[in-house]
Amino acid sequence: MLAQTPAPNKSGVTPGAPKAPAKSAAPSGLMNPGSLKARAPDVYRVKFTTTKGDFVIEVNRAWAPIGADRFYNLVRNGFFTDASFFRVIPGFVAQFGIPANSRIAAAWQNANILDDRVMQSNKKGTITFATTAEPNTRTTQLFLNLADNTPLDSQGFAPFGTVTEGMDVVLNLYGGYGDRPQQDLIQSQGKAYLDKNFPQLDSIKSATVIFPEPNAPAATKSAPSSSAAPSKK
Repeated sequence: MLAQTPAPNKSGVTPGAPKAPAKSAAPSGLMNPGSLKARAPDVYRVKFTTTKGDFVIEVNRAWAPIGADRFYNLVRNGFFTDASFFRVIPGFVAQFGIPANSRIAAAWQNANILDDRVMQSNKKGTITFATTAEPNTRTTQLFLNLADNTPLDSQGFAPFGTVTEGMDVVLNLYGGYGDRPQQDLIQSQGKAYLDKNFPQLDSIKSATVIFPEPNAPAATKSAPSSSAAPSKK
């Protein structure tokens, strides 16, 4: 898998590491990315409860509808539970979105969505999907902008929401490891790899839609299909 990195800093990859089997059961919905196609509300809010504290993101679907729909489906189905903020670069970004369970990570690795047009700037506090250098390669990795990163706008990174509460929590996520955590090993070994080698990383306890209604049924209209998106191979 190519590193989904939004910035000039690129993490190294060590191939050939043995894969560790996932220990926990994977929810059936998360094992079938194609089944999670609910259309997001025009505006919704998500509360993240983390090991550092809580923060809230407000998503505006008009900013980047495809990304907003994907994020909505991931949140509603518990995708981010126990996932770590594995790449935190102070003054730049806090990156997350590789799940704790390696089986789920494998199921979503090539579940690409099409690109959104960049409608908003990557200002401090905005949330954006990470991507590779190729078009239509967004999957589940995201980053929170820890500063005004406007140069990312011209690179195709499309923000779809912003932190409205708890930005102090976001700015204090542990960033002492920088680019050292290796994405291929997080993919193959799950959170066990991070807990063993990078124990100070902060992680997500839960992510929940709190507006408009926490337990409202998903909208029946499907989000745009990503079936035409190319593989990252």
